[in-house]
Amino acid sequence: MKPLLITSLVAYSQIAYSQESNNDTKDLEELVENKNIPKKGKLYIAPLPVIASNPAYGLIYGVAASGSMFMGDPKTTKMSNVLATATYTTKDQLMLLMRGNIYSNENKWMFQSDYRLMLSSQPTYGLGTGSTEHFNSPRYSVFDEKDNTNGELMNFDFFRIHQTALKEIKPSFYVGTGIHFDRFANIVDENLDVENGDLTHHYVYSQKHGFDPNGYNLLGLSATALYDTRDNIANPYEGRFLNASFRYNGEVLGNSTGSSTLFLEYREYISLSKKVPRNILALWTYANVTTHGHLPYMALPSTAWDQMGRSGRGYAQGRFRGEDLFYAEAEYRFRLPLIGSKPDLLGGVLFANATSVAARDAKERLMQNWNMGYGAGLRIQIQKATRTNIGIDYGMNTAGEGGALYLNLTEYF
Repeated sequence: MKPLLITSLVAYSQIAYSQESNNDTKDLEELVENKNIPKKGKLYIAPLPVIASNPAYGLIYGVAASGSMFMGDPKTTKMSNVLATATYTTKDQLMLLMRGNIYSNENKWMFQSDYRLMLSSQPTYGLGTGSTEHFNSPRYSVFDEKDNTNGELMNFDFFRIHQTALKEIKPSFYVGTGIHFDRFANIVDENLDVENGDLTHHYVYSQKHGFDPNGYNLLGLSATALYDTRDNIANPYEGRFLNASFRYNGEVLGNSTGSSTLFLEYREYISLSKKVPRNILALWTYANVTTHGHLPYMALPSTAWDQMGRSGRGYAQGRFRGEDLFYAEAEYRFRLPLIGSKPDLLGGVLFANATSVAARDAKERLMQNWNMGYGAGLRIQIQKATRTNIGIDYGMNTAGEGGALYLNLTEYF
């Protein structure tokens, strides 16, 4: 299925690309050139059928769409981008997601959005990045060491509204505030059997820190400072991105337990060729730290639960979770000029990442243990004006837990 999928996508992209790159006549060349110049107010939509596999979800199928627009003159206004997906899985999971970053005319305002509705299930693996002796409640583990990687399956409904508004106070520098609401409901711990003493990590953590194991809400307010010089948010060739956000989840907001977190993020895009701008080294690192109190178990920092769900390639979503998380990734992006008349149609990536998570109840410190992921991918350009690519990646890991196929629109970071 994978070779057929890739062949079909290349064929689809060649059709789209050829509409933008016809050299038959001078008039057509001028038409194509004009089409590839971004225009103010024009909506650039890139739809994509989704067929992928993921350890947490099984086979995923549905539709995704990337929508891009310049709200002002492209010479003075950054491109806005929204990514929406509607998928169903072979494990009977429904996921409706919409995430985006919007820049107003001349970048005076920036809006970050993350909306999700999930009727889902996925395994959880305790807290930390170490072996079972570092989990939050090792004496209650329902596994033996040999089968711990199977996780503890949880069914749940999840609803999220995260919205942040930031004002530009100096060129490329923004400050603002946001509201963040998460609800986990109808939680069913498949491995939980209280009567027989089989207690899951989720249940023990929830009981210890005062959360209802059947469901919980988290409502927070954030203060954010952000610096962004990326030349394109969907597929940067150069620039930096820095983000610092403090979130307050106090009891006064209706939370059963008060808490606060600090999120720090840095990205950089380093050009490796003046002749081929897309040949770059992309770097991404972030830390998400609980500064006060306790978060609900499923709201703790974890891999692939960032805004765009992009961290931790090679592992299942939520594979590593804890009170504090540090993540780093490097990706080499390059052109593959395999088609002479369309040298920019294809590209490739090589990536590697590392994750460390703290489990405070088990006294596992941040950066005490690490887990690595790595892989490679193909890029197919389907929209020159916005640099939108289809990404097909295969990720693996050093834990020996098998790999995963990822299908995406826009770059991972």
